[in-house]
Amino acid sequence: MEISIGFWIAFVVFVLVMLTLDLFVFHKKNTVVKVKEALWWSLFWIGLAFIFNVGVYFLVGKVKALEFLTGYLIEESLSVDNLFVFILIFGFFKIEPKYQHRVLFWGILGAIIMRAVFIFAGVALIQQFNWIMYVFGAFLVYTGIHMLFENEDKEYNPNHNPLIRGFKKIFPVTDDMSRPHFFVRTNKILYATPFFIALLVIEASDLIFAVDSIPAVLSVSKDPFIVYTSNIFAILGLRSMYFALSGIMGYFQYLKYALSGILTFIGLKMCINEFSSENDYTFHISNFASLGVIVSFLTISILLSVVVQKNKERKALRHKKL
Repeated sequence: MEISIGFWIAFVVFVLVMLTLDLFVFHKKNTVVKVKEALWWSLFWIGLAFIFNVGVYFLVGKVKALEFLTGYLIEESLSVDNLFVFILIFGFFKIEPKYQHRVLFWGILGAIIMRAVFIFAGVALIQQFNWIMYVFGAFLVYTGIHMLFENEDKEYNPNHNPLIRGFKKIFPVTDDMSRPHFFVRTNKILYATPFFIALLVIEASDLIFAVDSIPAVLSVSKDPFIVYTSNIFAILGLRSMYFALSGIMGYFQYLKYALSGILTFIGLKMCINEFSSENDYTFHISNFASLGVIVSFLTISILLSVVVQKNKERKALRHKKL
């Protein structure tokens, strides 16, 4: 069954309705999102994704449903890496927790638009040039290996971002954070605030992450609808996940190695499957096998992180008693 324009319209309307309810009804006031509330919202978005996945299964078949599930897990796991960046951004610009949800909302709205452009461009390139799969695959392998050797102790300074430096040259920026607005007018001059600069950095960081995540999901499916919907469902739940996990990031200290393994595996899969299809080889890494590898990487990294973190906490408690 082909995915008609009606599915696209229905999905876009659904996303717009949910975003409107989220900002203007459920989070109308600037309040700190509690961990318990964030966990419930995270479960809500994950539940919606799985309900949608069931709908895909019955409407367009199990192959598309498996593609969606695998793509969703890839995007969700890679999106967790964004959370560490969000923490650094909000910490650098001293954005109070009660204002962080609103900044993330507009950041994710921009990400939804950017992802659409990236996905349609990626699908068009693959349809026009088959060899682009090798480029995507090699890039993911490089990114995965490079992730292992990143310097985590390097000082994070968003002001070094070329986008931020360029914006500050053409638009006046104020340090005034007394009003939680992206722009304020002082002495008839319109200034951008640190809230807007933080939003720009979030958009720039998502652009960088999209360069990794979208080729990864394209390795699973070349159907724009499946790729886009799996991306968007992962992004929609990202804000809630940020507030749910921001206080327990110590339990994800080995996640970087899992993401490195996932990106490297997916990159190799893209190259191997493309080579096999071109040369009529029977060897092919299925999406079901990919799903197993992704889940295994994530499970092992989280369990290992929890064990190590618990050991650190016990040692610190014993040391405190002494």
